[in-house]
Amino acid sequence: MSGMFTDRDEDRDGAAPAAGAEVEPTQEGTAPPRAPGRRRSRTVLVAAAFVVVTAVAAVGALGLGGDGGEGPAAPPRAGSTVAVTRATLVERTKVDGTLGYGAEIPLPAKASGTVTWLPEAGTVAERGDTLLRVDDRPVVLLYGTLPMYRELGTTAGTAAPDTTGNPTPPAPGGAGGKGGTDGGTDGGTDGGTDTASGGTTGTGGGTGTGGGTGTGGGGNTDAPPRSTPPQPLRGMDVLQFESNLAALGYTGFTVDERFTSGTERAVKRWQKSLGLPETGRVGLGDVVYASGRIRLGQPSVRLGAAAGENVLGYTGTTRKVVVDASAQEASWAVRGAGVAVGLPDGTAVRGQVASVGRQVTAPEGDGGTSGAAPTVPVTVTITDQRSLGRLESGPVSVEYVGRKRENVLAVPVAALVALAEGGHGLETEDGRFVTARTGLFADGMVEVSGPALRAGLKVRIPQ
Repeated sequence: MSGMFTDRDEDRDGAAPAAGAEVEPTQEGTAPPRAPGRRRSRTVLVAAAFVVVTAVAAVGALGLGGDGGEGPAAPPRAGSTVAVTRATLVERTKVDGTLGYGAEIPLPAKASGTVTWLPEAGTVAERGDTLLRVDDRPVVLLYGTLPMYRELGTTAGTAAPDTTGNPTPPAPGGAGGKGGTDGGTDGGTDGGTDTASGGTTGTGGGTGTGGGTGTGGGGNTDAPPRSTPPQPLRGMDVLQFESNLAALGYTGFTVDERFTSGTERAVKRWQKSLGLPETGRVGLGDVVYASGRIRLGQPSVRLGAAAGENVLGYTGTTRKVVVDASAQEASWAVRGAGVAVGLPDGTAVRGQVASVGRQVTAPEGDGGTSGAAPTVPVTVTITDQRSLGRLESGPVSVEYVGRKRENVLAVPVAALVALAEGGHGLETEDGRFVTARTGLFADGMVEVSGPALRAGLKVRIPQ
């Protein structure tokens, strides 16, 4: 029995069993046990092989140095390839904007009295339309840039100037009388005698009696005053008004700077059509001038309130976009520059910078503590108003062109790989890596340059 245990112990230690020793038969269906030492050595060999393979792969991927811009070749990897191309890259930037009709302007109505009728907000008014009524008199829209600053009409007649030299008639029975004195002086050369009531005697022609009535060239008699006919009013405001009157179909006068009787007759016909007294004169508050068609805003007063220049506001009828652009990055906002306006439904329409504000505004309620940049208002007009559909107001985006690079080498941004030593590179079709300096990024492409890069070179997009 002891020998059998010894033989098993020696066999367990890896030694061959002694001759003639009895060997315990192996049970059916059971694998023979493996030596522990052999299992450990086999595990070590597998781990060492994995480290070697990993190190080789790392060297192939990261050994990109080289002053010539190329590194050692690595085993080719699966993935799509693209060619380096020459292209023009354009940097586009989007900013937020607001679609609308612009800021409202107070209507310069000069009528005084009580407001008796107001239009509905959003009403579009043209030349000749009634904007509001004050004391039940219409205030009419006309086109022009010169504001109404005086009443228009023919001027009143004036008295003829007094050329007699006697602005004041002589007092009857005065001491000597004015006429007696004049008679004695003026007629003296004719040798007459002037005797004035009151005891004054003079030499010369004529005899003055009573209050100075001279005969023989002595006294003067005042002539009755003469009047002149009404004179036409002149001015550029007359020309502006007559142009509107003619455009409304009232003629019979010459459109010029003179408000003549012909203009007056045309005004009376116009007043009759408006239900106004036919005076032929245009009052200061009867009309309001604007540069063209206007869109009326929300009234600021109720019916029955006193009229004034802040009764009603208005805007133009053209929809536009206002952008509060960063004052530090507003170099794109040049009058006439083209932009793309993105609408809420995802469509884009063409726009053009119309004006750039000159007043810089700090963010509302900021106080300079948040670090937000000041802004300037940029107005963008849209020529094709029909492209906006029925949209009248709301948030939109404005896309403008920033930097632009023409005829440069470019690849998709996805083709760039980060290099171990820093910077970026590209993997060629045969597995080599070349350095690439990046420039402008735009539309998913990137500008690249380097000594090993050329148009047509095939590079791999990493998976």
